[in-house]
Amino acid sequence: MAEKRPLILVTNDDGITAPGIRTLIEVMNELGDVFVVAPDSPQSGMGHAITVNDTLYVDRVTIDRSAPQTEFSCSGTPADCVKLAVNEILKRKPDLCVSGINHGSNSSINVIYSGTMSAAVEAGTQGIPSIGFSLLDYSLEADFKPVRKFVRQIASQCLENSMPHGVVLNVNFPKLPEEKIKGIKVCRQANAHWIENFDKRVNPLGREYYWLTGEFVNEDKGEDTDEWALKNGYVSVVPVQFDLTAHHAIKDINSWEL
Repeated sequence: MAEKRPLILVTNDDGITAPGIRTLIEVMNELGDVFVVAPDSPQSGMGHAITVNDTLYVDRVTIDRSAPQTEFSCSGTPADCVKLAVNEILKRKPDLCVSGINHGSNSSINVIYSGTMSAAVEAGTQGIPSIGFSLLDYSLEADFKPVRKFVRQIASQCLENSMPHGVVLNVNFPKLPEEKIKGIKVCRQANAHWIENFDKRVNPLGREYYWLTGEFVNEDKGEDTDEWALKNGYVSVVPVQFDLTAHHAIKDINSWEL
């Protein structure tokens, strides 16, 4: 009897028609049976937002008639897409959830704002091995061909090996030709941050509004971080946990007069 192919859920935050998710779908079709549930419009920077005060709509769509995957577009956030996929659309729990490939970095502190990674984290909270993929290129014309091999390699290993409990993977790719990517490094998240500025403007009706800008600052000099790996031509893989407890701080807080 033929072995059952893995069931793979694909989602993202750039929208179901974004080039990054189309590349990810193509690669995942080589590994298993693919179901896509992704936002019907861009949802970048949504973090782990979910829809609680509005309706959610899901529509079956056909974007590539020559491809075997089943696809649904969703009016909600990336986390909504995963929740609906697991609880309403799929007949069984996926063997793997992959999110991306994001147009732009989700390394370092960016992970907490990322809709791409929040979709992977949502799947992880439901016991599904999950990976978020991002390419350091914000352009809609970004070239994803150089990273296809690495996407397949990492996803294959995730299917073949048990993911540590409570962990999902945050994978970032440098913007380089395939032959210049030196390999894969398992890293820690760099201790970096944004210096934020708000560009204050006035609209034609005289109402003030703000446009968020900022500068990314990495003062972490460690050579075991995602930022170091990416700067030096490596794919970074950071194991991310969704237990936000600062376990190392419990003893100190217990010493307070509470």
